[in-house]
Amino acid sequence: MSRTRCFVGALALLVGSFASAQTAASAPAPATPTTGFKAEFLKQLDDLETKTVRLAEAIPQEKYSWRPSEGVRSIGEVYAHIAAGNYSFTRNLGVKAPVGLDLRNIEKLTDKGQIVAALKQSFVDMRAGVTALTPDLDRSVKLFGSDSSVRNVLFGVSVHISEHLGQSIAYARSVGVVPPWTADQQAQRAVPKAAEPVKK
Repeated sequence: MSRTRCFVGALALLVGSFASAQTAASAPAPATPTTGFKAEFLKQLDDLETKTVRLAEAIPQEKYSWRPSEGVRSIGEVYAHIAAGNYSFTRNLGVKAPVGLDLRNIEKLTDKGQIVAALKQSFVDMRAGVTALTPDLDRSVKLFGSDSSVRNVLFGVSVHISEHLGQSIAYARSVGVVPPWTADQQAQRAVPKAAEPVKK
């Protein structure tokens, strides 16, 4: 893809996100649920988002084009796919994508900064959309052309992100990047414990 087309795609994404933010700012945000299935889903989403974004940020730009073999997604393409998938799944729930957002352009991004920005925004928009859903989780919706329920779509979102997070962890290890949360644990274990005071 040419730099011009990549820039145009990124610009469209940013304009759409800005318009969405403006709309959200003018309307009161629905309260985040604290109990029930939606609350449990959003808590799990927090963990998936944190790990996915931290890993995406930890991998250097020059590794974003790495792929294990021809015909499969590169590191950058996996993160862009997760972002696009976040919008695709919630669109089945009636959650509208930001005005001006072209989902096809998300998966064409190659610049790390643009991909990470799109990834972060997709989680923000998904969380807002899921929070605003009606309580009827058994409501009938379509998922990839088949009958489904809101609850099942949310299960699908979680499985989709988890699947590609696992893929991303394997990719990161292949290019010498330790997942940040693992690095945190290793650093904690490396800190020597303070000596206990001598009893008199």
